[in-house]
Amino acid sequence: MMSLKLQRQKMAQRVLIFTSAALACIICLFPFYYAILTSLRSGQNLFRVGWLPNEMNWGNYVTALMDSGIARSLLNSAIVATLTVGLCLLVSITAAFALARIGFRGRKYLLFTILCVSMFPQIAVLSGMFELVRFMGLYDSLGALVLSYTTFSLPFTIWVLTTFMKAIPTELEEAAIVDGASTWTIISRIFAPIMGPSLVTTGLLAFIGAWNEFMFALTFVISSGKRTVPVAIGMLQGSSQYELPWGTIMASSVIVTLPIVALVLIFQRRIVSGLTHGAVKG
Repeated sequence: MMSLKLQRQKMAQRVLIFTSAALACIICLFPFYYAILTSLRSGQNLFRVGWLPNEMNWGNYVTALMDSGIARSLLNSAIVATLTVGLCLLVSITAAFALARIGFRGRKYLLFTILCVSMFPQIAVLSGMFELVRFMGLYDSLGALVLSYTTFSLPFTIWVLTTFMKAIPTELEEAAIVDGASTWTIISRIFAPIMGPSLVTTGLLAFIGAWNEFMFALTFVISSGKRTVPVAIGMLQGSSQYELPWGTIMASSVIVTLPIVALVLIFQRRIVSGLTHGAVKG
């Protein structure tokens, strides 16, 4: 009798867990699913509520890529996001090494300052960043976006990589020093491979932030050929002020989302590893 009661409790727990997981998946995936449905519609079907595909019109995707300039904006976004990730990881891993391995006065206060800087909203420093971009001659160029995105991504990546690097045994570093390895060799040949999951996790988060950012991209770039994808989608216009090409907008949104989904699926194991137990096992 007792075992039957326990089995019922376990079954009820499993049903509750699976139901909650299914509900969470529906809530998260439904907006993307409906965007795909809308991107395949045309005419009056765009404004009709329907949960199943009733039309397969790929013209919206052709219009988005060929006529609306989304293809060029995709290339711009890819360049900016890739350069941002490269600079962030290069600077962050060296800064994390200094903060985690080198003892100096004020290290804790510096880490706290870095954490506080990451909490500043973008709008609070927009005017200062604008003056800096103009002073450096980067206005209306992709370099302005790389500079601003790197500035905002660095505090988070430095903080996370410092935490992971503190967990690496010091014996590895000491053995490398005995063998005559330089500081850069220790960072690139020992720490970087061990910290692979954390590098992938922070790099992907920095990539997503740079890929989806809108305010800096709208402020620092005015040429249509240099716009990133979020701004290009926001600039899509219809035949009049009150008519927006919703099919093309939804198709563009789906196209923009697909690279992020692909990256998450490719690196999902490393992302989970980086978010859970870090880089050291056992």
